[in-house]
Amino acid sequence: MQRDMNYLLTIDPAKEKERIVSFLKKTFAEQRIDHAVIGLSGGIDSAVSFALLKEILPPEKIIVAHLYYEKSFFAQLEPLIEEAKIPAKNVKHFSIKHSVEELAQVLGIKETQEENIRKGNISARIRMIVLFDLAKKYNALVCGTENKSENLLSYFTRFGDQASDIEPIEHLYKTQVYQLATYLGVPEEISKQSPSAGLWQGQTDEGEFGFTYEEADKVLYLHLEQGVSVSELEQQGYAQAKNILHWRERNLFKHHTPYILSTED
Repeated sequence: MQRDMNYLLTIDPAKEKERIVSFLKKTFAEQRIDHAVIGLSGGIDSAVSFALLKEILPPEKIIVAHLYYEKSFFAQLEPLIEEAKIPAKNVKHFSIKHSVEELAQVLGIKETQEENIRKGNISARIRMIVLFDLAKKYNALVCGTENKSENLLSYFTRFGDQASDIEPIEHLYKTQVYQLATYLGVPEEISKQSPSAGLWQGQTDEGEFGFTYEEADKVLYLHLEQGVSVSELEQQGYAQAKNILHWRERNLFKHHTPYILSTED
């Protein structure tokens, strides 16, 4: 029988907000930088990160980029941006589709399901180029939006959406990000949206996984932080435990590159 995990993954959102805001203030002060660039995708992670970022920086020092591929979510993001009083000149909103398609054609990437990953990686890396170019222009830190679940599952594109200068929520599991989002007042239309990296039309995180974040968070927490074995997890009713941990194992290489020659070799 599955143990009650809700209390184990429950956070105190007020204290968590205080911790993160303190961390952000300290980091920006130490780096002597007072501007930030953030990519707003229309999803919960970037919305929460943005809500935290605006706690420490005035609106004129935040640069927002909505770099969509196929479908723009700017209509639902606009109220957030307007409420934060971000100046219009600080808002970059455009499709990366033409750049992605042009590069995909040059590289000979075919329009097949199997090739979607290659094109998706290009999308993530083009967004990275734009964000870091804006950071150079404004002398800003790039604020990442990765959560702990994505990090543990290595669900990111190396040198793409993984690239950032500072990560406000990487210590929080996805289900904990939802708790913080409710406390911060993130609109429901964003919170209820299916998590997606926006890598191609119709792409969703959980569709790629074959399991939900709720399932993954419980298994990852119990296995990695409590030392519960796969067989024990399955006995407790976590039917997806093996699939979740297999996904993690086969993608761990992303954390281990580049491979280098050590002085002892």
